Amino acid sequence: MPDESPQIRRQFAWALSLVTLAACIGWLAGCRSVPALTDQEAAGKHLYLGRCAHCHEDNDLALKKVPPNLHEVFAGRTLPSGAPATDEGVRRVVLSGKGMMPSFAGRFNDEQMAALLAYLHTGLR
Repeated sequence: MPDESPQIRRQFAWALSLVTLAACIGWLAGCRSVPALTDQEAAGKHLYLGRCAHCHEDNDLALKKVPPNLHEVFAGRTLPSGAPATDEGVRRVVLSGKGMMPSFAGRFNDEQMAALLAYLHTGLR
């Protein structure tokens, strides 16, 4: 009976190569390139971090009712408040306030509001 050792080694090498290739493909799939923020989105991020994140991210005001998470806020049909998940729905909640959220009327001009909305559309990346 011929020695099967070289054949087994080749099969093992092929199997190892396939497993390595599959792992690399899986890793690459998880490393999707995230596009850079546009200037408008970056301006919206700056506004969000300065005026929204301390409640919606950090809750550093120790609010008893934690404000809703705004990541992927436009992914659903409605906002956490029940308002439509549209630019106008978000604009209305931000500018008029809702529940514990104060009104931001007069704190955002139209350009800033558009930038904030553009950033919220990114899913807060």
